[in-house]
Amino acid sequence: MERLFAPWRIEWVTRERPEDEVDGCVFCELPGWDDARDARVVAASDRAYVVLNNYPYNPGHTMVVPRAHGGDFTALDDETLLEHARLQQLTFAALEATLAPDGFNTGLNLGPGAGGSIDDHLHTHVVPRWVGDTNFMPIVGDTKVVVEDLDRTYDALYDAFGSFEEATTGGAAEPVHLDVG
Repeated sequence: MERLFAPWRIEWVTRERPEDEVDGCVFCELPGWDDARDARVVAASDRAYVVLNNYPYNPGHTMVVPRAHGGDFTALDDETLLEHARLQQLTFAALEATLAPDGFNTGLNLGPGAGGSIDDHLHTHVVPRWVGDTNFMPIVGDTKVVVEDLDRTYDALYDAFGSFEEATTGGAAEPVHLDVG
């Protein structure tokens, strides 16, 4: 088997693009969408936001994205770095509360040689993992099976982030939900 039917992806491919595109960078565009659910933004702070990956490696695969455009991690100012890290912490907590993974893979693909598809806007992947979550499909069929619909994942994570709003304290701005139209 070379392909797995994934009909939810057509909605992303054929979506109407916002009129106020920022140089065509999807990570610059997403926070400006009228509907956070369509953008798949589950939480946001002043300097960063959390978005579901439309092509997840596993259920709950999210990305923490600074709002400022740029691909150089060393160029982040202290406030952005702190909010980015704080949103990563909250992402782990939200995923633990909703999906109960056994662990996480997290990382950045920095620069064109790192293998990422978007190298000019920094983003940190957070991928929930479960013991035994790799099966024969990727090995034999060169196909990854994602077992949860993105809308269901969105709803669960959105609710989990909402429960953290009152409990968060510290130096970074508290995460807030964008309007979900």
